[in-house]
Amino acid sequence: MRKVAALAAVVTISVGALTACSGGDYCGDLKSYAEAAKGLDIKDKDAVDKMRGEAEKLSKSAPDDLKDDWKVILDYTEKAKEADGDTNKLAELAKGDGAKVGPASEAIAKHAKDTCKVDLENS
Repeated sequence: MRKVAALAAVVTISVGALTACSGGDYCGDLKSYAEAAKGLDIKDKDAVDKMRGEAEKLSKSAPDDLKDDWKVILDYTEKAKEADGDTNKLAELAKGDGAKVGPASEAIAKHAKDTCKVDLENS
């Protein structure tokens, strides 16, 4: 149970860190957002909600080839917020959505590193 909850936390942290780099200075916003995403507690509904709001805002400036990836991330963070810190619900969410969130996060992280020179994997 703890491993799944930890996975959900890592994915959410990654999600938060993966949030930006084109449009209205996507790369600059990404750097700031990656820093802000450090230490996100997936059980903290308010923190997840704030992260989702930032992700939504930043996803609008994302390159077109990342729009679908951002949708996956935003859907996941909405579900994480709705879990309201319930570790059982978060564990189920990680199991159910992890297969989609992982590749989306990887695509965003790759773009961040290649284009923005931001290493999200170490954020």
